Amino acid sequence: MSQLRIFSYLPNPRIWKATIVARLCGVDIDLRGASPKELRSWLWDFDARPFSSADAAEASEVSGHAGFQGKLHKTAAFLRAHPFGTVPAAFSPDGNIGIFESNSIMRAVARLGDDQLGLYGRNPYEASRIDSFLDASLVFGRDSQIYLLALGGGSLTEEIYKRASEGFATYMSGIDSALAAGRGFIACDRLTLADVCFVAELGLFHNEKPRAKDLTKRGLEPILNRNVVEQFPDSMAHFAKLSKHPAFAPDIDPYMQKIERATA
Repeated sequence: MSQLRIFSYLPNPRIWKATIVARLCGVDIDLRGASPKELRSWLWDFDARPFSSADAAEASEVSGHAGFQGKLHKTAAFLRAHPFGTVPAAFSPDGNIGIFESNSIMRAVARLGDDQLGLYGRNPYEASRIDSFLDASLVFGRDSQIYLLALGGGSLTEEIYKRASEGFATYMSGIDSALAAGRGFIACDRLTLADVCFVAELGLFHNEKPRAKDLTKRGLEPILNRNVVEQFPDSMAHFAKLSKHPAFAPDIDPYMQKIERATA
């Protein structure tokens, strides 16, 4: 039996936070889901699966949000475990306890299997410093999600673009400053959840690249422009280094290759 079940749209870079930590810690995860378009036709439940007429009695139709349009099929048990009704949605093995938000799911994986690596800190001070970086990522992640959804849906405004651009610069400047201390990693002198979260969030932001021409038509420059390596050298080098790490590469390589093909 898996130690944690995760239901989400796939691929989803924010799920990398959990899958990367699971590889590092040896935690067994049951990951299930489908593309965002297909997930609209799934039963949202601990036992998530494509929706069928046999599931109608146990599911309620609720309005989609956060990138999902139309009606979604969610069970009462799902909504008890996940009161905000969003994905990614993680569950304890019995399905009774729901864990939501990608950073919290990542923390759960570390708590399940990290006895020696110190991925979530080796004392309360380290853990709290790691939390500080994870909290900062939430602000950046919110702005980037709004930006990428608007860019992909054709509803981008100058205000959304400006907020995303400023948020990106703030987040990357902070990461660059942390790395400039020379410890080799973001929060301390070893790999932690702060590094995993950074790679996942920046990987997700690369979804801007296939839409670069749309930005140009609007008279806007891509935020991930050709100068980004010069602006944030330590952050970009850290992303490139960790992308090749054996625990990171199985998620990152195919995703980035797909983006490069879409950009070509």
